[in-house]
Amino acid sequence: MKLKESLDKKRFVVTSEIQSPVDGGPEALIKSLELVRGRVDGVAVPELDIEGVVGNSITTCHLLNENRFESIYQTTTRDKSRPQLQKDLLMAHDAGVENLLVFTEDYRITGDSLQEMMFFHVDAGKLASVLEHMRQGSTVDGNALPSKADFVLGSGVESAWGKNVPDLEMKELEEMTRIGTGYFLTTPVFDLARFEKFMKQIKTFGIPVIAEVMILRTAGMAQFLNRHFKSGLIPDWMIKKLARAPDRQKASVDIFAETVQGLKDLCQGIHIITIGGEEKLRLYLDAAKLR
Repeated sequence: MKLKESLDKKRFVVTSEIQSPVDGGPEALIKSLELVRGRVDGVAVPELDIEGVVGNSITTCHLLNENRFESIYQTTTRDKSRPQLQKDLLMAHDAGVENLLVFTEDYRITGDSLQEMMFFHVDAGKLASVLEHMRQGSTVDGNALPSKADFVLGSGVESAWGKNVPDLEMKELEEMTRIGTGYFLTTPVFDLARFEKFMKQIKTFGIPVIAEVMILRTAGMAQFLNRHFKSGLIPDWMIKKLARAPDRQKASVDIFAETVQGLKDLCQGIHIITIGGEEKLRLYLDAAKLR
């Protein structure tokens, strides 16, 4: 079943992601996903932050499609002109990619400063222009395309605000809804109570929300994220459980399953960040009773 169909039917969707290798082919990554075939509704391939290797990500998307996985091309708009963004999206479309996950700034929409708001509106306007032209079958320069092109569009959103979502972010969400976003993808969720408050704030948009869930394998990994990514992101109880558990693999799986069970009543799906652990993804899906 296509991702769009799953979203339209309000199924609880499950997506994940893989990193496209810089050297060599991605066949090994495809092999690591064989054990979860039919259990994920989409596999995102983030664009590598290395000049000139956009094609690698799109090639990986094409290979996923050929191996009966629903690919999602993940990109950003911050450092791209309209012609460059259009070029990449046309390349993805020609490769058979139907799903697009776009972040309109370096990581997620945040909307907590005037500068970010200005960047957002420039990026959102750029994206809207390119997508609208492609839907009409033309380039941004007015030249005709061989055929019309469209994508299921996903947009990143910061979910850590809880019930105090800034007005600027609400306006940004409204703008992405206007552009045609098919779903919002959140930042990693660890605090279910805070996420529930966030969901109550944005339910007026009527857009499906997919919550990002990061697999925590060790206490050291969790502490690293708190130090270098965002202070307090991982709750203390999770870190202590991982640190004290005689079986860390089981503790990791239990934390994941508990988080997913709580999310099933709050949103329409999850996006799993494995951080290189694709080969063990099925263990986590089993524990969370995900197909």
